Amino acid sequence: MVRKAVLSDVEAIHSIIEAFSMKGVMLKRPVSEILDMIRDFFVYEDNGVIVGICALHICSDDMGEIRSLAVREKFTRKGIGRQLVAACLEEAATLGLKKVFALTYRTEFFKKLGFRLINKDVLPHKIWGDCIRCIKFPNCDENAVITEVK
Repeated sequence: MVRKAVLSDVEAIHSIIEAFSMKGVMLKRPVSEILDMIRDFFVYEDNGVIVGICALHICSDDMGEIRSLAVREKFTRKGIGRQLVAACLEEAATLGLKKVFALTYRTEFFKKLGFRLINKDVLPHKIWGDCIRCIKFPNCDENAVITEVK
């Protein structure tokens, strides 16, 4: 079941982010940052256990970013990621955002959801604030994808 995250989910969210950051596919985030961003997060809960996470971060008055999309390995290929992204896009529409983008290694996954590949240079400069903390900075190898919110 997809739902908005609550404070009691912070440790589970941190655990998933930590696991993916150790693989080098996600930016590491301290617990304090997750607490600050808790309203951005959706979680997928299976029998009381958080197995997937995704956040919608507002970047400007018309654009949002999908961040921290991750599903524990044992639960992949079950549509959980798709459901999490759909929840973020529904919230983006409710908020009045016109576009949502993501920086990703899973370009094909996002293309199946209606996103299209774009050049990272067209994204607002303020989104790069987090990139400074990345071990791959300034040689980012993620792809940028974007979709119009319906």
